Amino acid sequence: MFKAWLAHPLTRGLDIDDPLTTHLRHQIIQEKSFLRQIYQEWYRAIVMALPAGQGAVLELGAGGGFMSDFVTDLITSELFYCPNIRAVLDGSRLPFVEKSLRGIVMTNVFHHLPQPKLFLAEAIRCVRPGGVVAMIEPWVTSWSRFVYTRLHHEPFQPETLSWELPTSGPLSGANDALPWIIFVRDRLKFEQEFRQWQIELIKPIMPFRYLVSGGISLRSLVPGWTFEFLRRIENKLGRWNDQLAMFAQIVLRRVD
Repeated sequence: MFKAWLAHPLTRGLDIDDPLTTHLRHQIIQEKSFLRQIYQEWYRAIVMALPAGQGAVLELGAGGGFMSDFVTDLITSELFYCPNIRAVLDGSRLPFVEKSLRGIVMTNVFHHLPQPKLFLAEAIRCVRPGGVVAMIEPWVTSWSRFVYTRLHHEPFQPETLSWELPTSGPLSGANDALPWIIFVRDRLKFEQEFRQWQIELIKPIMPFRYLVSGGISLRSLVPGWTFEFLRRIENKLGRWNDQLAMFAQIVLRRVD
């Protein structure tokens, strides 16, 4: 009963794989002031990771967000048509020539990739030397294990051996632990198989702000004006983010 009350009324009962759900999530992010400020913070962090200069930047899974407000001429993409995107494409088969991209960016997308090895290989082909893959993703800590296994609808399986996800719909397939599995638990394997990707940054972040925002599925538990106050509290908890963080900023740099 309580969980049903917490569900955001715009997406309650909708199929997560329905393109309408993604469109409504864009509306939710815009209307929820606290959540919108979280995305703004994430976008600024991603922009800081992009190399300077000319060159296209591709965003995967852009249908619900607004990163194009922060990156000029961003190529927004999604697996299906949405009103705010420029390309319908699959991350495992990118329609770009070699070394044509300055970067590939995403928020809460990598852990939905059914075949992350194919994406990482395609990204090597398409991103120029010095370019990046920059993302914000769910993370594995003692606190996030508790939250993601009890309060979140997506699978959280840090013990699974496979990097690949079971076949499912375009968005319902997920493992929130996948970024941690590849870039921490199996880092040696990643570095051996993808020598042209250098892990430049793994920064655990955000122990509780996303949780109290309600994310895109639940009602917000706090008003927008509390954002700065709660951000300062989180900053003071930063020394314990290895145990408390729910997300991480990850930057891969393409080397020769």
